[in-house]
Amino acid sequence: MAGKKISDRLVALLSVRGEDLGTEWADKVSGSLGGRISRAEVKRELQELYTALVAALADGSVDGRSEAFGEVRALLTELSRNRARQGFNPTETAASVFALKEVLESSLTGEGSDVQAYLQFAALLDTLGLFSIEEYTRTREELISAQAEQLMELSTPVVKLWDGVIGVPLVGTLDSARTMTVMEKMLQALLDSGSEQAIIDITGVPAVDTEVAQHLLKTVTAARLMGAECTISGIRPQIAQTIVALGIDFGDIATKATLADALRHALRRSGVTLSRTAPQAGGR
Repeated sequence: MAGKKISDRLVALLSVRGEDLGTEWADKVSGSLGGRISRAEVKRELQELYTALVAALADGSVDGRSEAFGEVRALLTELSRNRARQGFNPTETAASVFALKEVLESSLTGEGSDVQAYLQFAALLDTLGLFSIEEYTRTREELISAQAEQLMELSTPVVKLWDGVIGVPLVGTLDSARTMTVMEKMLQALLDSGSEQAIIDITGVPAVDTEVAQHLLKTVTAARLMGAECTISGIRPQIAQTIVALGIDFGDIATKATLADALRHALRRSGVTLSRTAPQAGGR
């Protein structure tokens, strides 16, 4: 059977009951989604898709990748992106497309022409279902990437510790991408606050290897180019042993065991004199 005849037969099958098939499709999909999306929204999405699908078939094509199915793919892209944002999985997304196969079966007459047309339609929906998975996956990757950037921002705060002193407490693994974020945020904070002292606290960094050390040195160098001095705090005994074993040389960069030690050091560099006040009688 020629492609044009197949598409014409499919248009006839999909149109024989008017909008009933589209409504039945929406009902079937809405039930499978467990009420997580309103039936009205599902019906709107699928009715638009159904109308575009029939129009594409009326154009004489059964190739889901062809230009005739441009609007169908655009609507599928929107549907797939919505499903990804709403927390559905790719199987649920593609199943919404595949469900139309079952709906169409009720309109088949059992004639040979219908069987051939249905097989072509099933292949078409397979193509469109795979397209929906591709769009879903692309959207999920974008969401994950955006969330990773947000987490990186949250995990690299820059805080003001004293007039002229800022602190960057690091937690977790320090890689190239995160180092760049740390450097950018710290340099901007130095510029905005006019600070000349920065403390990079690595108490929350699980391990320091050659790569991590290089990242720290780059950050310190960038700060020095802006006229600021850095102190690295959080050098625990295990970290110190690792640094010695690896032969890492921090040069003239000040290192301290604790953040408190680093803050005292930075304040002295800033010309601030610290003195202890004797406690008053009665604990006041």
